[in-house]
Amino acid sequence: QVQLVESGGGLVQAGGSLRLSCAASGRAFSSIAMGWFRQAPGKEREFVAAINWTGNSRNYADSVKGRFTISRENAKNTVYLQMNSLKPGDTAVYYCAAASEYRLVVPTTASQFNVWGQGTQVTVAS
Repeated sequence: QVQLVESGGGLVQAGGSLRLSCAASGRAFSSIAMGWFRQAPGKEREFVAAINWTGNSRNYADSVKGRFTISRENAKNTVYLQMNSLKPGDTAVYYCAAASEYRLVVPTTASQFNVWGQGTQVTVAS
């Protein structure tokens, strides 16, 4: 079973950048799809980005396309979310997630992911 630990959140000014990391334990990491979701106060959890196990296919939410980049290093059991041109609307708790039933196909809905991290807070000040 994969376990996930996020890091890299914090407070940043609008227009700034942050890179989130998600360290995974378990041998299955390198062969499954991974993703990032976020949840702002009073809102439902929403999809941000996901990547297949090879790293050659990605999906992004329209709200982050062109600003965020998801990547992975299977040798380090780590997936990243590089966030540029941050906006106050990006403020949320960001969650890393694993979809153990998916390898080449990139899932985009929360129900397709079955392992979740504890989340890391990202706050973008205006």
